[in-house]
Amino acid sequence: MKFGKEFASQMVHEWQEAYMDYNYLKGVLKDISKFKQRNAPLPEIAATPKGSLKRRISMYRAFSGLQSRFSFKDSPRNPNEDEEVILVSSLQPEGSQGHHQTMFLMSSEQGGEYEMVFFRRLDDEFNKVLTFYKKKVGEVKAEADELSKQMDALIALRIMVDKPSIGMDSAQVMMDSTANDASSLSPASVVPTHMRSPGRSHMEAIQEVELTGEDILEEESSASGKRDEAKKNLSRFRPAPIEILDNVKINIEPATPISTLKNVIKTSNANLKFSKDELKRAEEQMKKAFVEFCQKLRLLKSYRFLNVLAFSKIMKKYDKTTSRKASKSYSDMIDKSDLGNSDELNKLIERVEVTFIKHFVNGNRRKGMKSLRPQAKRETHRVTFFLGLFSGCSIALVAAIIVAIRVRNLLEHKDRRKYMDNIFPLYSLFGYIVLHMLMYGANVYYWRRFRVNYPFIFGFKQGTELRYRQVFLLASGLSVLALAATLFHLDMDMNPITRRYETVKELIPLMLVFVLLLIIFCPLNIIYRSSRFFFLRTAWHCLCAPLYKVTLPDFILADQLTSQVQAIRNLQFYVCYYVWGNFKTRSNTCQDSNVYQILLIVVAIIPFWSRFIQCLRRLFEEKDSMQGLNALKYFSTIVALVMRTLYDQKRGVFWKVMAASTSGITTIANTYWDLVIDWGLLQRNSRNPWLRDKLLVPYKIVYFVAIVLDIILRLVWMQLVLDIRELPGLHPKAFTAIVACLEILRRGLWNFFRLENEHLNNVGKYRASKSVPLPFNYDEDKSM
Repeated sequence: MKFGKEFASQMVHEWQEAYMDYNYLKGVLKDISKFKQRNAPLPEIAATPKGSLKRRISMYRAFSGLQSRFSFKDSPRNPNEDEEVILVSSLQPEGSQGHHQTMFLMSSEQGGEYEMVFFRRLDDEFNKVLTFYKKKVGEVKAEADELSKQMDALIALRIMVDKPSIGMDSAQVMMDSTANDASSLSPASVVPTHMRSPGRSHMEAIQEVELTGEDILEEESSASGKRDEAKKNLSRFRPAPIEILDNVKINIEPATPISTLKNVIKTSNANLKFSKDELKRAEEQMKKAFVEFCQKLRLLKSYRFLNVLAFSKIMKKYDKTTSRKASKSYSDMIDKSDLGNSDELNKLIERVEVTFIKHFVNGNRRKGMKSLRPQAKRETHRVTFFLGLFSGCSIALVAAIIVAIRVRNLLEHKDRRKYMDNIFPLYSLFGYIVLHMLMYGANVYYWRRFRVNYPFIFGFKQGTELRYRQVFLLASGLSVLALAATLFHLDMDMNPITRRYETVKELIPLMLVFVLLLIIFCPLNIIYRSSRFFFLRTAWHCLCAPLYKVTLPDFILADQLTSQVQAIRNLQFYVCYYVWGNFKTRSNTCQDSNVYQILLIVVAIIPFWSRFIQCLRRLFEEKDSMQGLNALKYFSTIVALVMRTLYDQKRGVFWKVMAASTSGITTIANTYWDLVIDWGLLQRNSRNPWLRDKLLVPYKIVYFVAIVLDIILRLVWMQLVLDIRELPGLHPKAFTAIVACLEILRRGLWNFFRLENEHLNNVGKYRASKSVPLPFNYDEDKSM
């Protein structure tokens, strides 16, 4: 693989605009090479350049006058100045940070102006990278200080929880014991943040050592010589004092609906109670914070390494193109800059790893590094093999079902309508699930192809996200189960020998549901347990909205469920068919009862109600007026859904007018929200008219086709109001299933562009790591 492609593939997606523009510089060098080849025979100055080089020269001349406004710091020059090609200097404009500029010393030679343009652009790229790197290093230093303060509080809380008698008499007891007993010191202890000397580095601030009751007992039996040695270090090292808790309040997110309700009744930042449950939750939050912080440090380290390597590569390419030796001088400048010095970052990473291993995994380095640096699971040939096997079996089973229907002339059978009314809805449930999984697998494929960082957006634990082959494997496996059960059911229904086993035959769909639930809830580490539990946890958050803080996976899953209304109603029919009716004879009257009709409305609005409540919670928490409009949109959808269902049940002009008006309003509102808010399209003044400034898919026609398809598929929602209930030769249940499948297809289309827009928002804000809430809040007024 060429370096340019490898460089692009290794970039942090959200920081891609902050990387060196390698391809552009490579293009400049190609133009220089063409110019030299074109003018090589000429002994004197070449003709006026054309094309892009001419524009670059004009840009250089326009900016060359700025040099007089800067003061140069002379860089050391080689003893043999005749061989020196470039001179790199540090510019210091008034009121700004220093930048670097390269002076090309061979400008008088033929084509020298073009090479000056190259170095001008090279300097711009280097200063851009250096500025971004410095900014990020400053951010991680500030975050390291904050984590150090959090560790002070956590260590003090551990002491209070494990040995409450130590700190109940406030800090004086603690400080006295520290001064008089060597047991209160550990030789590796580090001064807390508020006791740190001004000259101390940020890396040293992060490492803390916990003082436990066991340490106290061991040190009490130590020799007096060790006590004297510990007392000598008293002025330099001191464990986190208990008095620090006087200035700290807890800030732990409610973990359960009950704790959320208690949090609403009381306050969000309660005083510390020194309970084990409080300590456990604080440790969990700190553990997540350290993992995310370490991930951020590694991303920054990768950013530095890739850019340094890219500058080295482009300078070697320059030397090869121009037959000069300038790469060493430029590389020396990079090595002396902040970008070339990685010691600070490496030390900080090491401190974080040591602290995490000691305090959160009891010194188990292997376990700690597994949490801090999880390895991505490699796809195996076994996944591809079984995917092909299950896909082939699914196709064969579909063909077998079609042949069975044709050979036995089931479409003209006297019990055909009874089968479609009772059995078809039971099996169509699995069809909706498989179709949605196939759409998600296609989404994953195209997200990866167009470099959408979907694992970060969804918040998947690193290395646990499913790739498209794995999603297709699960979909094809479920498809084989459902199709095999359908074919077996048909065969038993038509075979005179097995027809008398009515109970076994009619229980096949129910057993299939139990198998699916068993797989989903299986506690064993098989069939992608982490993904299954992530799905269950997110679904529980949707069900319990608004008692959990709303995250992106929560409302994305709730949006998926709004496209599975028919599947949810089919689950309701399972209860009706197997509980209220006589499933052995396929006769039930539960669908005619008033209770069933009411539940038909209630179960359908559950996903929309969940999204409505989620939007309200975000409105109150984030004070974002757009969430209020979004909540209003979902409320209008609920009203329209109720009106449409009532019109389907009661008929009449009044209900038709109500259903048509509410459906029309919600269709317009939802379509506008899809295209403008969720996808960020239809921006008239953007660089891509009627789309948006940045597009990941290189073909604009794809976006226009997606807009048209979304509008058409949204209008399918109106089919009931327009009294389009069935097509000629098609059973109403089959027509309902087709409409439901079209909505699932629309949702799959929506998913891709929704995450593309979210990814571009992250890129615009250079957001490549999650923000983890810290467990402690310091009361600065009390601490002063």
